[in-house]
Amino acid sequence: MKHFIYAFVTFALLATLSSCRKDLEFSPSTGNLEFSKDTVYLDTVFTNIGSSTYTLKVYNRSSDDISIPTIRLARGEDSEYRLNVDGMPGKSFQNVEILAKDSMFVFIETTIDIDNLPNTNGEFLYTDKIEFDSGANSQDVDLVTLVKDAVFIYPDRDNTTGIIETLTLNIGGEQVETDIQGRYLMPDEFTFTNERPYVIYGYAAVPNGEILTVEAGARVHFHANSGILVSEGASLQVNGDYSDDQELLENEVIFEGDRLEPAFSDVPGQWGTIWLFEGSVNNIINYATIKNAGVGILSDGEPDETNAKLTITNSQIYNSSNFGILGRNTSITGENVVINNSGQSSFAGTLGGKYNFTHCTIANYWRNSFRQFPALLLNNFTETPEATIIADLTEANFNNCIIYGNDNPELILDELNDNSNPVLFEFKFTNCLIRFSDPNNNFTDDNYDFDNTALYEANIFNEDPDFMDTENNKLIIGENSGAVEIGNPIFVNGTTQFDILREPRPTSPNPDSGAYQHIMF
Repeated sequence: MKHFIYAFVTFALLATLSSCRKDLEFSPSTGNLEFSKDTVYLDTVFTNIGSSTYTLKVYNRSSDDISIPTIRLARGEDSEYRLNVDGMPGKSFQNVEILAKDSMFVFIETTIDIDNLPNTNGEFLYTDKIEFDSGANSQDVDLVTLVKDAVFIYPDRDNTTGIIETLTLNIGGEQVETDIQGRYLMPDEFTFTNERPYVIYGYAAVPNGEILTVEAGARVHFHANSGILVSEGASLQVNGDYSDDQELLENEVIFEGDRLEPAFSDVPGQWGTIWLFEGSVNNIINYATIKNAGVGILSDGEPDETNAKLTITNSQIYNSSNFGILGRNTSITGENVVINNSGQSSFAGTLGGKYNFTHCTIANYWRNSFRQFPALLLNNFTETPEATIIADLTEANFNNCIIYGNDNPELILDELNDNSNPVLFEFKFTNCLIRFSDPNNNFTDDNYDFDNTALYEANIFNEDPDFMDTENNKLIIGENSGAVEIGNPIFVNGTTQFDILREPRPTSPNPDSGAYQHIMF
């Protein structure tokens, strides 16, 4: 009897399900599809570098299950675009089904060789269409991509082993093979012009005794883990100039990653660094923007140079995942420099050295994660697995500067004493706006004696700098800034006669501190 009841219930359930089941019947599309956008802009790409993947959503708003007879690229198999329709790759598709009140995704990518296109003068707007159905029911979505030609610099790869060329560097007087992927620049590559952008894979190294000259208006783009390395005896000369149109920045030199899509415009850590290797000399950077690196500039060695190993003026460094400028027992002079948004410190002078910064804005409003260090860090040591190395900080002068950020304090002076071998730790802050408060008395050593005029003179603490927009790296100060008219006119000369926007700095009344004269927002 139990078996009979079980069989009866099972049959009844199956019959019920069967009576409710309705075979799916797909009707042909009637040209009433809707799309998430009518044009897909794949932004700007370099020749032969793949784009990001872009998404188009296709909606069936009707109450009927439909089948789209054809989906294809208008240029057919010759198109430079690639599609993935509902999980299937290709350039042409048949009988693509969408349920009633449902949707599907179309993914679009491209890799375009500009040499295969008509004469472009270095730039070409490539277009195509995705066509849905044909005849009276035809609908389409435009595809648009701006393709730029470029000068590509990359290391060789062994066709047999796949091993990529690495650099041999002079370290401690010996030629040492490193694991740094890259190659030395050739003589015809010692000048970067503004005619075409440069795209660098690995590290482009400047050979001993040579100068890499970067002309005004040049654009230098780096792939992941790439950069410029200035080797022993070599120099970097960045000769940017001011542009009246700060939105276009036509004459400024820009160093950034090789992803040109807007989504990557402010992403930190896309490439490595500009590395001024120990032994490089007379490095000069004027009117440059360095953005989205791991370390904007890494400078090693030569702390006692009569002329600083690096002189950087009228330049901006933003969105560095670690340090904006990292000096390691080196010498740097900076004037009209703006640094912001660094994962660790915006400026770190470590293992001693010699540093002189005048009318600079050293800020850090990093919001991507917790950061361990302040906007400005000075120390006189480094720790290795074998030993702790201590070196002289012969001078560190910050004049008419702003040192601020979204943490507190934004200044750390980390001195390590060696009683058996005393070293120098010389610094002075003059007419600066500084964020530093210590309610718990954590900083009690003499380096933080703000009443000692040998170390601190005419500084202002914890007043709002009134920056225009820190999130978007606009560090112009407003009329309510605590930096207004706190500068000392004695430091207004040479480069600093004008601010970074070429506005004259007054000497009476006093100039503002920082890289910008204030404006009314």
